[in-house]
Amino acid sequence: MSGVELAGIVKAYGALQVVHGIDLEVADKEFVVLVGPSGCGKSTTLRMIAGLEEISGGTLKIDDRVVNRVAPKDRDVAMVFQNYALYPHLNVADNIAFGLRIRRESKQAIATAVDEVARILGLTPYLDRRPADLSGGQRQRVAMGRAIVRRPKVFLFDEPLSNLDAKLRTQMRAEIKRLHNRLGATSIYVTHDQVEAMTLADRIVVMHDGRIEQVGTPMELFLNPANAFVAGFLGAPPMNQVRARIGRGTGAPVAEIAGQSLPLPPIPALRNAEGREVIVGIRPEYAAIARDGETGRIGCRLELVETLGSEALLHMTLGEDPFVIRTETLGNLGRLDTVGGFTVRPDLIRVFDAETGKAFAGQERAA
Repeated sequence: MSGVELAGIVKAYGALQVVHGIDLEVADKEFVVLVGPSGCGKSTTLRMIAGLEEISGGTLKIDDRVVNRVAPKDRDVAMVFQNYALYPHLNVADNIAFGLRIRRESKQAIATAVDEVARILGLTPYLDRRPADLSGGQRQRVAMGRAIVRRPKVFLFDEPLSNLDAKLRTQMRAEIKRLHNRLGATSIYVTHDQVEAMTLADRIVVMHDGRIEQVGTPMELFLNPANAFVAGFLGAPPMNQVRARIGRGTGAPVAEIAGQSLPLPPIPALRNAEGREVIVGIRPEYAAIARDGETGRIGCRLELVETLGSEALLHMTLGEDPFVIRTETLGNLGRLDTVGGFTVRPDLIRVFDAETGKAFAGQERAA
């Protein structure tokens, strides 16, 4: 078993505390992604797991062993950094083998390990090249190979794709996921890119201001964000969030937005809550273009159309809040400039408390 357990982990620089007592368990062979905006503490947390940052409080276990005071080289973890950190004077084979040579492995064992890793990562034709002769994606694969060849208990990735262009990032995401499935190793991956998080993770950990906001599978977090921050962070484009007041409905509650009534899901906490301020969350994918006079239509003002090929983003204004609709261009392209409203099923709406930002209980959807 090669699980990782964080219990009450704190990081402080003098009087400034940047990680506030986080608790997290990463199971053996699980791929967990820490995601959040810059400065949220995700890279600091990863560096504490690696031993590159001293832990100010709490307990860190790797493979059921407390490692708070264990040196990085003795934790049996391997880390892939944002910058490739390759030795420019060494060729690919020597870069991959460097850690094994430091550990005084036999020449035969090193050669066998390097050949195997090069085959897995598609680096066999490049073993004699130096880093300067490689593309960005090839250099990142070399950095990954240097980590893989050690066969550690835990792989740590610190924004490894952020220096690559969009096409290479897409290719490398697929390669990393295939590699994880093949090796079956425990992996913890840090990124600020929610698309990477959604596509790579078995579970996502959303962090904000040094705290964990929510942990769950990608679809659990997409469908059932615990609060307005998570809702606004995951998704591309993110969930629309519109301020509203609970109005008087016939049965289920309604949200009053810019003089219009939007039916809401039957949330117990909103019964008899007329006048309460809420935040109504609607995914851009769930808002359907509506024609004038269509039942349930919510009117809004069109500001901009972004045509992206097979789909388009309609940037609207609903009341005083921005609102985005994501729609297919096929069959719609000729009328996108005239769109003035949308409809949405009540069960696809997420409602948050306007004061705390927390999602009301009783509206969860199955992932």
